[in-house]
Amino acid sequence: MARHQHGFLLIFSIIVSLSLSLVSLVSCILAESKKAKKEDLKLSNKLCELPQSHAFGFGIAALIWLVIAQVIGNVMIYTLFRHRENSNSSKAKKPKIATGLLVFSWISFGIAVILLSTATSMSRRQAYGKGWLDHECYVVRDGVFIGSGVLILVTTATLLGSAIFTLRQAEAEQGRKMHAQVG
Repeated sequence: MARHQHGFLLIFSIIVSLSLSLVSLVSCILAESKKAKKEDLKLSNKLCELPQSHAFGFGIAALIWLVIAQVIGNVMIYTLFRHRENSNSSKAKKPKIATGLLVFSWISFGIAVILLSTATSMSRRQAYGKGWLDHECYVVRDGVFIGSGVLILVTTATLLGSAIFTLRQAEAEQGRKMHAQVG
């Protein structure tokens, strides 16, 4: 089979996407360990205060790295789709498995972003009388940042799975095309 003409770009984007996803996962783990606890909550009559925790910075970092990894992964898949379209005949099959994995990647990405954004927002300072929502203080539940980290792994795995299925289908179709030209 012929090698993919964008091989270096593909390998580089896989390495970068995986690395950024792992950095995002580590940021989630650190945010979980540094989040505010119930003991940090200060009550005065009906007013509450919660100091800003280090989880806020780690949560922001996890969000940034996750978004960058998702963009790089999608650029990689777009490049593979374009290569596949350019090298195939008009009777090319639609990559159903790759498309399904890509959609699942975006769904898990969306849920991870919502969880991370909410938990990160709750990790900011909640001043007396202001709180996080409805003038009440909220503490991030245990496992929210870890759950986001698991979703980051799912997002990355399905994104890379989509790229692999797209690449394999393109190589198989190119192999059939070359075999038909020889035979």
